[in-house]
Amino acid sequence: MIPYWMSRTQLLLGDKPIETLMSKNVLVVGLGGVGGICAEMIARAGVGKMTIVDNDSVDLSNTNRQIPALHSTAGKLKAEVMAERLKDINPALELTVLAQYVKDELIEILLADSNFDYAVDCIDTLGPKVQFIKACKDRDIPIVTSLGAGGKVDPTLVQITDISKTYQCTLARYVRKRLHGVGIYNGLQVVFSPEVIDAERVVVSEKAFPKKSIIGTISYMPAIFGCMVASVVIRGLMQVPDQGNAI
Repeated sequence: MIPYWMSRTQLLLGDKPIETLMSKNVLVVGLGGVGGICAEMIARAGVGKMTIVDNDSVDLSNTNRQIPALHSTAGKLKAEVMAERLKDINPALELTVLAQYVKDELIEILLADSNFDYAVDCIDTLGPKVQFIKACKDRDIPIVTSLGAGGKVDPTLVQITDISKTYQCTLARYVRKRLHGVGIYNGLQVVFSPEVIDAERVVVSEKAFPKKSIIGTISYMPAIFGCMVASVVIRGLMQVPDQGNAI
């Protein structure tokens, strides 16, 4: 039975697509500015089973852009904050919560027997990001990747496309290079923006660990990226063809 809280989505899509979404299992790795809103949009669409993964805690500097970040949640694990929120959205959601850093052996364990219908990569560290993408591709798990939302302010430039068609995005360039090294040149859906970043808005800082730098951000851009990533997942699960940007 389709619950009442989904009645507006039911009105838009009809019963069968909703029932399809309710039967699906989605993995979201990374619950920051992009991943948090993405996970929420997937849950609000009615996906019945999710695994969310993030080992980070809320810092007050996250408050300008991240769904789990509030003054009341400072210091709490993002995965746990998001878990409470997602269950409040959909009490029937089958939710697995992992407050762990995804890399190496954990990626293998995570993907071993979980039967995910879609995977979402919102990882912001290059090595684990590429490892996760390759592991999903090796297992034929549909995956969508978010590239860099930081340092950007123009939402009209954000695109959904193939990794091979990305340009003028530093993270995309690094990801492409690493993927080429493992034989992957295309076939990966991404959300990216070619907007040029002002180098003065990037600072090298030890606080960025395990990354090397901190980049300025605005409230709405990570959310826009997250919603677009979620749209790829939701439309993919329903097998709705894209009518705009190539995916």
